Amino acid sequence: MEHKPVTVALIYDFDGTLAPGNMQEYDFIPAVGKSAAEFWEESNVIAEAQDADPILTYMAKTIECARRKGLSLKREMFRESGRKISFYNGVPEWFGRINAYGAEKGIRVQHYINSSGIKEIIEGTAIAHEFKNIYASSFLYDEHGNAYWPAVGVNYTNKTQFIYKINKGVESVSDTKLVNQYLEEEKRPVQFKHMIFIGDGTTDIPCMRLVKSQGGHSIAVYNPSNMAAFEAMRKLIDEGRATYVCPADYREGGEIDKLVKTIIDKIWTDNKIRLMAESLRVNHVCGDE
Repeated sequence: MEHKPVTVALIYDFDGTLAPGNMQEYDFIPAVGKSAAEFWEESNVIAEAQDADPILTYMAKTIECARRKGLSLKREMFRESGRKISFYNGVPEWFGRINAYGAEKGIRVQHYINSSGIKEIIEGTAIAHEFKNIYASSFLYDEHGNAYWPAVGVNYTNKTQFIYKINKGVESVSDTKLVNQYLEEEKRPVQFKHMIFIGDGTTDIPCMRLVKSQGGHSIAVYNPSNMAAFEAMRKLIDEGRATYVCPADYREGGEIDKLVKTIIDKIWTDNKIRLMAESLRVNHVCGDE
């Protein structure tokens, strides 16, 4: 009997999970002459005043501020901002090491981003090539290549749609057909029980809860230099929303390194037991004939 290799999906939020702070604060917000506090407050005031989605208002604010300052709104401008982002310790080396660890056990590891941040900024980062897909907020562009309207706004609840897309192997954001077609869980490209979701905040709670409830693993991470953040993440454990909490330190031998490798070990062992059970069942049936 031929068996497909197991695929494990590591699904990451971005801001506060792989990099400290918000991606817009590294380059874009200073470039428009505002402090981070000013930018987010102005965006949130609009959201509250007009009962709007805060993700869409910050995207609208991004376009407005860039136009007022005469800044480019081309895709490359956003990608250039992404090149300024720095990461938590160990992030650049993390992906290759975890891929190799899975490969040693015959497990294919795939990495995904599921973020409310700007996709075009993430595409400019030094780690963009590590991801099979980047699901994040993005812009529509006019005939001159300038951003003029949100194409995708990813908030804390609609983040969960991308978990289902990963589960069924649907790469397109615009697809509404394949993702809704029935497919037995065992035949899906990435089973829920083979997912590991890593996030840092309240916007990640629906995804954490979904993955955990379906048999996968949810890891809440926090800035190692901020113990108040640790207390907030530990609360997610107490509330049953996350499975584990770790500092966002991705160096070899660190807590999250050991944890993810142990989860991969468990997935490998569970799969081995399943294959043994199938083999014994087949042999028993053949022996009875």
